[in-house]
Amino acid sequence: MVSEPSRQYTVLARRFRPQSFDQVVGQEHVGQAIRNAIRMGRVAHAYLFTGARGVGKTSTARIFAKALNCPNAVDGVPCNDCDVCKSIGEGTDVDVLEIDGASNRRIDDIRELRSNVNVKSMRSKSKVYIIDEVHMLTKEAFNALLKTLEEPPPNVKFIFCTTEPNKVPDTILSRCQRFDFGTIDESSIAGRLRQIAEAEGKNVDDEAIDLVARRAAGSMRDSQSLFDQLLAFGGEEITAEDVHQLMGTAPDQRLVDLVDGMINRDTQGVLTIVDDALLQGVQIGSLSDQLLAYFRDLLITVAGASTVSLSSVSEATRPVLVEQSKKWGLETITAAMQIIAETKSKMQRVNHGRALLELAVIRVAMLEDLTSIAALAKQVASGTAVSAQPSERRSSGPVSRAISSSQREQNSKKNGSSPEKPVSSSTSGESDPEPSTSDGPLLKLSEETLDQTWEEVMENLPERLRNHLKNAVSIAISGPNVLEVLFPNSYLFSKSYCERAEPLKKLGEVVLALTGESVTFQFQVDRSAKVEPPKPKKVAAPHFTERRNPAVVDDDEFVQAAVSMFGGQVVEVRPVFTKVAEDLTEGEMDV
Repeated sequence: MVSEPSRQYTVLARRFRPQSFDQVVGQEHVGQAIRNAIRMGRVAHAYLFTGARGVGKTSTARIFAKALNCPNAVDGVPCNDCDVCKSIGEGTDVDVLEIDGASNRRIDDIRELRSNVNVKSMRSKSKVYIIDEVHMLTKEAFNALLKTLEEPPPNVKFIFCTTEPNKVPDTILSRCQRFDFGTIDESSIAGRLRQIAEAEGKNVDDEAIDLVARRAAGSMRDSQSLFDQLLAFGGEEITAEDVHQLMGTAPDQRLVDLVDGMINRDTQGVLTIVDDALLQGVQIGSLSDQLLAYFRDLLITVAGASTVSLSSVSEATRPVLVEQSKKWGLETITAAMQIIAETKSKMQRVNHGRALLELAVIRVAMLEDLTSIAALAKQVASGTAVSAQPSERRSSGPVSRAISSSQREQNSKKNGSSPEKPVSSSTSGESDPEPSTSDGPLLKLSEETLDQTWEEVMENLPERLRNHLKNAVSIAISGPNVLEVLFPNSYLFSKSYCERAEPLKKLGEVVLALTGESVTFQFQVDRSAKVEPPKPKKVAAPHFTERRNPAVVDDDEFVQAAVSMFGGQVVEVRPVFTKVAEDLTEGEMDV
């Protein structure tokens, strides 16, 4: 007995391909614009469809071709029942040619296309060329297509589809009407998958459909491919557990437990959770992807973006994310997210991904409370940080001339005497200013004390900054808590250096520690000030006597004795410097 041949199976992405503009999910704006153009007779000769993979670019191009050639079309809507619509949908129509730009990218292929463009359509009103992945064409092929694209024959339309419009030359882009296809919302993908499940007669849990929709990342074709694989993997009843087993991902609760362990700095617990997940079939790459998406969800949660959809867990887990984000804080979440992102990039180039992932979760678990550290850093920068034990506090500012009041009180109690007033380092007989939050007495910033205060400031500045400020010609108070520093025109470099962030911050800290006031500095150039460069010191040149002829020493008995002893001859006579001889002392002459 011969069995009946089985029906050839067609994948879901092809069987449920959109056949009208209304069926293209998430791209309603494109369908509306094309229908209006057909209705008003304003169809352009070239279109460019751009967007991510699996969002409906090629499907929309086919529907566009059917709307142009269908004899029964009404207001840009094809009937999908005539021979023209069926042949275009199957890709066999002689007047609608689909060309793969990756396989037909040479200039010879475009020359063949140009030679066939002038051939009249066989049975349809318009001849349509759909070039998929058009960015794969070579530069020469684009140049050969340019003139035909600008002035095509009547009733010839070009539809280009690409995922990388940045690689298409501007000369091509300027001759096309461009439509950008956005990624599809997860709820729209989930709704389409439910329709497919109902049409296939499968019972699929809503949680399983939501997992597939999230995993597709905005691509309808990817979601249908995953869903097709899931229907073949599961039985009549498909649950979320089937999805996790198929894709090698961890369930939501395992992610929550893992992040709770990181927040509680439980290094042993997080390693145990990772090990259990890998033993149960979770893939390392999938787990790292889920962790990165989970930290992203924590980031948008702590930022208050409650309307943004979650990408790692279901909406039912959002209250847990709110609690975790409050415990961790924005700074710690961003640091953790950066650690996992760096680990992801390293895992792509090595074969020890598990070790890198375990190292990453340990690093995240060891993160300190960065929110508290950031607040403490701001207090230290503003000078308002208070130690937990004031009696043991030491001066950490740039100026410290007296011990703290609390320390004086303790010392006086130990000695059995009354507390004494702080002693100022100033030699004037005036009373000391009232003590402030700083450790020493404060100086008063006024016109009378400006010179003295500025001297104190200069003494406590770093040497490099002090050397630049010495070039200033005047210091003046130009307003409330405003000091104006004038530089001569020849010291513009010193002025520019003092205006930098670090020197200006250091100068402000020193003035704040001395006076207790925050001062604003204005650095100006005094055009009238002229600073003459220092004149070089005159150095008396040593006095030289003229060289003499060797003949003048021929009668010198000492010279002749030396010549006879060493066997030489007199070549030149050069006396000692007169200036040096005059400077020598009598004792040195004796030596």
